[in-house]
Amino acid sequence: MKHLKRFILPVFLLLISVFLKYFLEKYDFTNEASYPVFDKIGSILMITGIAWILSSSLRTIKRIFLEKFNTSKEDNLRSRKFHTQFNILESVFITVIIVIAIGAVLMLFDDVRKVGISLFASAGVAGIIVGFAAQKFIGAVIAGLQIAITQPIRLDDVVVIEGEWGRIEEITLTYVVVKIWDLRRLVVPSTYFFEKPFQNWTRTSADILGTVFIYTDYKVSFDAMRGELTRILESTPLWDKKVNVLQVTDAKQNGVEVRALMSAKDSSTAWDLRVLVREKLIEFLQKNYPESLPKTRILVQSDSEPGVKIGGFGKLQQGS
Repeated sequence: MKHLKRFILPVFLLLISVFLKYFLEKYDFTNEASYPVFDKIGSILMITGIAWILSSSLRTIKRIFLEKFNTSKEDNLRSRKFHTQFNILESVFITVIIVIAIGAVLMLFDDVRKVGISLFASAGVAGIIVGFAAQKFIGAVIAGLQIAITQPIRLDDVVVIEGEWGRIEEITLTYVVVKIWDLRRLVVPSTYFFEKPFQNWTRTSADILGTVFIYTDYKVSFDAMRGELTRILESTPLWDKKVNVLQVTDAKQNGVEVRALMSAKDSSTAWDLRVLVREKLIEFLQKNYPESLPKTRILVQSDSEPGVKIGGFGKLQQGS
């Protein structure tokens, strides 16, 4: 019943057009002078009603079909695929219907028809002029169709574009709207996704790995940090229990770089998990291994003293 409401107005227009075109003439409600006017109005209303019904039918079919595919569930890759394709194809078909309807209405008028014939006669020159003037628009439309077919992005994909992290909120024939994490909207042309590199974190699946880097002194206990990382991950529902790794990824003269690698069901959860792990690991080092926090060591040589060593906490210590 909810889908039938959108057909009320177009069907009403069709009924009025049938009344104007056929019943007025059949029952002599109009004279010969006024009938062509009513006939023209009836034709316009009929074309408008048919176009409206076709557009409403497309929207109804799309919504009935997409009701089976819920994008709010966790594993929604297939659902987002169909939503993306149907939304773009709907825009294409509705645009074609509107253009054809406008053309049919204009061809009802003799003066416009004569102009149209003249334009067709010079279609070669006009086509070249229009092609140059609208090449960017046409390119954007073609890019929108490519997105529907090849799907480098889908609705609700997590992407990084122009250094901004966000989700694909809307895809049209000519542009894409990205909802940034701080609720701003980034609007980019459809051609962007075929001309410039970007990150798609949910291209094949929603799950993702998160990393946390901790910088410590050489005295740190890596086994103790691994045990603490495991304890932190097991204590939170943010972790999906797939990946739990702690590795030393770099060693420099002032300290070491430790990377904690963990997994989560999606990018938003991974962000929260990374923040939690970073905070808890720092607290663990502060409470249990304060001597393992990063230090800067300076060795100062003098003529009277064998050496003065400055520790990481700013204390002067006599060198041996």
